[in-house]
This record gives sequence, structure tokens and C-alpha cells, in this order.
Amino acid sequence: MAENYDLVILGAGPGGYVAAVRAAQLGMKVAVVEKEKVGGVCLHKGCIPSKTLLRSAELYHNMNNSKEFGIHVAGVELDFGLVQKRKQKVIDQLHKGVQGLLKKNKVDVYEGTGRILGPSIFSPLPGTISVEKKDGSEPDMLVPQYVLIATGSRPRSLPGLEVDGKAIMNSDHALAMEDLPQSILIIGGGVIGIEWASMLSDFGVEVTVVEYADRILPFEDEDVSKEMTRILKKRKVKVLTGVKVLGETADIADGRVTLQAEQGSETISLSAERVLVSVGRQANIDDIGLANTSIQVEKGVIAVNEFMQTAEKHIYAIGDVVGGYQLAHVASHEGILAVEYMAGLDVHPIDPTQVPRCTYSRPEVGSIGLTEAQAKEKGYELKVGKFPFRAIGKSLVQGEVDGFIKIISDRETDDLLGVHIIGPHATELISEAGLAKVLDATAWEISHAIHAHPTLSEVYGEAALAVDGKPIHG
Repeated sequence: MAENYDLVILGAGPGGYVAAVRAAQLGMKVAVVEKEKVGGVCLHKGCIPSKTLLRSAELYHNMNNSKEFGIHVAGVELDFGLVQKRKQKVIDQLHKGVQGLLKKNKVDVYEGTGRILGPSIFSPLPGTISVEKKDGSEPDMLVPQYVLIATGSRPRSLPGLEVDGKAIMNSDHALAMEDLPQSILIIGGGVIGIEWASMLSDFGVEVTVVEYADRILPFEDEDVSKEMTRILKKRKVKVLTGVKVLGETADIADGRVTLQAEQGSETISLSAERVLVSVGRQANIDDIGLANTSIQVEKGVIAVNEFMQTAEKHIYAIGDVVGGYQLAHVASHEGILAVEYMAGLDVHPIDPTQVPRCTYSRPEVGSIGLTEAQAKEKGYELKVGKFPFRAIGKSLVQGEVDGFIKIISDRETDDLLGVHIIGPHATELISEAGLAKVLDATAWEISHAIHAHPTLSEVYGEAALAVDGKPIHG
């Protein structure tokens, strides 16, 4: 027997469950189909567990260096089992919260794998959802007016390199480690790779980062990449760039993994107790019934318009499956946009230059808008203000003085083009730049906001003044 819905959502991650709640608020009858646990990768295998581990690593580092604050601590020990136990406690609490939200908003949750069917006895249009259950019992048939695909992504593999989950891992396996290795080789110096490098280094692991591009964090402003490289090297993390790992050369013997790689014209050997493959993520679009529709797939992701509609106008897609910024907060906002458009509300497409990007390493990175290179490529004449955290009183108080803020403005219009922060609490501080972008503020307006003293946010006022060459403390 088929059940009718206004909206059926495939996937209950931060895109899917947020869209479900908003749709329910708008009076829709909603169902979500989830083959694992509501909350998705972000909650169970991504954002939340990794940041929980990062917090433990940061605290461990601080305790080991507390003498700088006049506090002598003896016998600091790392119990990685308890670290993992705390991580799971945080996940479980948030999982219950998501379950409660869906129940509160009367969203029906179907456990199983959802597949889109073509035109059938249930509907003349493709979009009926067959929910295949793990126990092999008769599938549930859901007949919606609208479908929202929010099936997320999974770690991408490196050609020729077989991930076994033990010696050679992806981020899913790394999050479940029961013990720490003595050394690790991280293939990929993007956001995830750098977060793991920072975390494991603070836990006392010998870390080597290998990046194919000519710099780590290749999508951040070049100055940010240089500063992160400098700081990681100061922390004894080995950073290799312009290196192509030859996956098929992997040799596992005597408790170590050895790989060959090309760096320019040279072949180099890389060896560590374990390897973490962190080379991006790929969309979960296989075996969900796209072949039964007219939906177009381009470069491995679902093609959508500015309102998240696919070629089948009643079927929408959001989050990692549509490419772009593969970020939880982007998926959530795309989900809200999609359901509000379904409901006939006046909506505004997401402006990618207003999306904050965060790296939760030590130090953190927060950025929004164009990098300096991107702005120049677009033909802007620039004014750039840059100010170091070292000149901010609160940074000295906290003992976190590395890093800076960089503000990029259009010389002709004074429009704010980009803000890039590397330093303490950068992922929190970037929100001021996000609000400034939404309100179309200029650097001059930021400089005239009164920032409390002593706070880290004073760095904004100084960098904004520096755009016109007039910082007070620089």
C-alpha cells in the first residue's frame, strides 16, 4: 500500500532534516528516508566527531604547555579510549536531539534505502520512492508531490591505493581508531587533511602531509596557506607540496606503509605506520534511481538551477550531491531555500560569496568571499588591509599570537570582496564578516563599529582601518 506525502526527502543529514523541519513548519506532510542514522555524515562521521576530537587534542596541548601560564601540571596522560568515549557521548546527545526535532514536527522517518521509481501505477511522473528495508521485507511505497535528494557524500579514494580501514584509512576509519599510531602520512592537504594533521600532531603523532597542489589549503587565500604551512612546520609537521602519490606502489610490511611518489622530476619514498587518504569526497548518487528520471549528472554531481531544481522540476537536490561548497551549513540553507520555493514563497538564491568557510585546526581558519588572487582575476582594483593577532591584547592574554586577518575591498566602490582569518577562534570571528557581507558593509563601516576591549574582535577594526593605511596599533 502506498502512502501519499507532499514531500519525501532522501537523506536525513543537515540538509535533509533541516529541510524536513522547515517544510513541516510550512504545513507540508513530510517523510524522510535514511539508510543509517538521522543526522547524517556531519553528525556521525564528520563535523561533530572530528571537532570533538580536535577539542580534546587542543586541551591536551594546552595542559602540556600550561607552564607558560605559570601552572605546573605533572603526569598529564592521554587516554584515547576516553577521548573516543566522549566523542560518542556528544554524538549520541545530538542524535537524540535530531530525532526529537523530527518527532516534534511530525515528520515520518523511514529506515532503509530510498530509490526513485519511474512512471508507474502510483504516479504518471517519476518520483515515487521505494524504501528497501535492511530485513528484506516488502518495500514501503511513498508517493510525494515533491522529492528532495539529500544523500550526501563519502570519502573519495586514490586510484590504485586500496583502503583497508587499518593501515590505510579514510576519514571514516580514522574517526573510529581505537589507538593512535606513532606516525601517519596524510595524503591531501585540504581542509580535512589539515584538521587531522593538527589534531594528531597535538596528540603526539609524527605527521607528514602530502599535497598534490603547490600549497596546502589550495582554495584559501595564498597568504593563509603560507601562514598555515609556517605554523605547522614550527609544530614539527612535515609538509610536502607538489607531490603525486603513486597509489599502486603501496607496500605494507613490518607495521609500516611505504609509498612511492613523484615530486617534480624526482621519485621519493614515503613511509609511516598508517596512511590517511584525504583527497576529497564524492556524491552519493549511485543506485538511487536517477536512471528512472531525466535528471542530469555533470562531473559526478546532480545538475540543479538556482532554486535547487533538477531537470525534473518536482525533484530537487541539495548539499554534497550538487557539488559546490560541500559544507553542512550550505546544505541546510539549500534545503530551506528548496522547500520555501516549493511552497511558493519569495526566495533569494544563495550567493556563494556570502558562504563562510572554516578549518578547525590550530590555529583555525575562517574565510568568506573572494581571495586576493580571485579578485584580481575578476578585474577588481584592490585595497587590502592586513593586521596580525600579535598586536591584539587579547591574543597575548590567551597566548595565541600566530595569524592575522586580511580584508580585501574594491578600490572603486569600497565594497567588501573578501575576509580571510587565520588565528585564534577564526571560525567564530568570521561571522562578523558574514553579517557585513549580508548588509553590504564596507571596511570603513566595520572600522566604525565599536569593538570591545580587550577582545579578539578588535582585529577587525584594525584591519578595516589598514585597508586605507590607517591602523591605530600597527
